Amino acid sequence: MDRTLRWQKSTYSGGAEGNACVELAASPTALHLRESDAPVTTLTTTPAALAHLLKGIQAGATC
Repeated sequence: MDRTLRWQKSTYSGGAEGNACVELAASPTALHLRESDAPVTTLTTTPAALAHLLKGIQAGATC
């Protein structure tokens, strides 16, 4: 994993203190997501795949 990623806290994480947030970092070809309380574990995806997932969530899609 590239240690030079710039992680940003989600604005939807609320104002909770400590490690109660989702963070996102972007590289030239991928998006990386992690939870603050488990920063070693990351989910890596493409912008298109994440957009598709979010549209499905917004539409109430189920598996």
